[in-house]
Amino acid sequence: MEEFWAFALWGLKIWFFLIVGLIMVPAMFGFSLGISETYMSLLIKTLEWATLRLQVSTEQKALNASPSNGLIQRHGGSMEKELGELRCTRPKPSVGGDFSLSDCFYFCRQGIESIVEDEVTQRFTSEELVSWNLLTRSNNDFHYISLKLTLLWGLGVFIRYCILAPLRITLAATGLLWLVIGTSAVGLLPDWRLKGWISEWVHVMCYRICARGLSATILYHNKENRPKKGGICVANHTSPIDIVILCNDGCYAMVGQVHGGLMGVVQRAMVRSCPHIWFERAEMKDRHLVTKRLTDHVNDKTKLPILIFPEGTCVNNTSVMMFKKGSFEIGGTIYPVAIKYDPQFGDAFWNSAKYNMVSYLLRMMTSWAIVCNVWYLPAMHQQEGEDAVQFANRVKSVIAHQGGLVDLSWDGGLKRAKVKDTFKEQQQKQYSSMVVGEDSSSSD
Repeated sequence: MEEFWAFALWGLKIWFFLIVGLIMVPAMFGFSLGISETYMSLLIKTLEWATLRLQVSTEQKALNASPSNGLIQRHGGSMEKELGELRCTRPKPSVGGDFSLSDCFYFCRQGIESIVEDEVTQRFTSEELVSWNLLTRSNNDFHYISLKLTLLWGLGVFIRYCILAPLRITLAATGLLWLVIGTSAVGLLPDWRLKGWISEWVHVMCYRICARGLSATILYHNKENRPKKGGICVANHTSPIDIVILCNDGCYAMVGQVHGGLMGVVQRAMVRSCPHIWFERAEMKDRHLVTKRLTDHVNDKTKLPILIFPEGTCVNNTSVMMFKKGSFEIGGTIYPVAIKYDPQFGDAFWNSAKYNMVSYLLRMMTSWAIVCNVWYLPAMHQQEGEDAVQFANRVKSVIAHQGGLVDLSWDGGLKRAKVKDTFKEQQQKQYSSMVVGEDSSSSD
């Protein structure tokens, strides 16, 4: 029995030294030994081989299906254009508005399309893959598996759950522990310029360790546009790990609500060394207080840029939904950032209605890897005569275009709430102006 415990202790020592020497130390100083690159190269070749086997074994049309998960082909035209096509059989009166019984077909079609597949609900489900990535959770449309693929899948399960998962959990736990200890220690230092530099180094170092715990492969573009101090960094939001992805390349001041438990311990430790902005639950409802604290932070050009996700919820990385205007009312410099994940290696989207945080993190740590591209876009300022809503939409459009995402005007909060009456009234007024006529409506 003593020999068994001695052997187990020896194994733990080897495991510890491998983690520290081959992963943590390179992560602390921002370089790689090439292990991740080799792993990704082998993974890509394996998935390519699996795709070829599936093409031989299954019908070609199943693999060539569009990844958009779309059931309905929408025309994308305006109400005036589509109603005009329905009314083309009879001329429009020269004076006043117009009404045609055929208009009912347009509204019936819109209603049926929304019931079958609306533009909002599908943004909160995982993105469908073109070909299977050897993960059981994504094997929805690829039911037939050959013997070789079955053996490869079994080997993948063993590697992901028995080798990668323990390693990743160890790294993630170590990164969080170091973050709490490091930021607490930095908080004891006097308020010198050196304290800020050490705080940034500790934050980035710990986030890099956590990124290694996800086998994250991140490609940053246009680094000359990285957010600067005194600014506001806004990005599309897919997952809580968006913070790890961005902070792997720089330090930011976080904005959020005060939590309890383990998250609360991390928050209290972080704020000791860095001016993060945490609000109590009651304070979050006070819009003026939130705006004032954010404005005071932005006006101090020595403080880190604020990181904000204006969507306010996680979207499945196929689109960008409405940006809340609060972040754009402060008046500071906006630094847009576009984040695009590759779903072939692992689904980074957090469906909070289906998975709690622990379940989601376990899914991330048992995926093949997290692969994403990050684009730093040129700084943007509010133009003269432009209100906060227009500015937010302009920034959102730039992010969507760069990330290859669909630009939607819908509020992401609709996944938990009903459609506002203002949306319905907008459609009613638009149709009313067509029927009654602009002149008649204005005279009324």
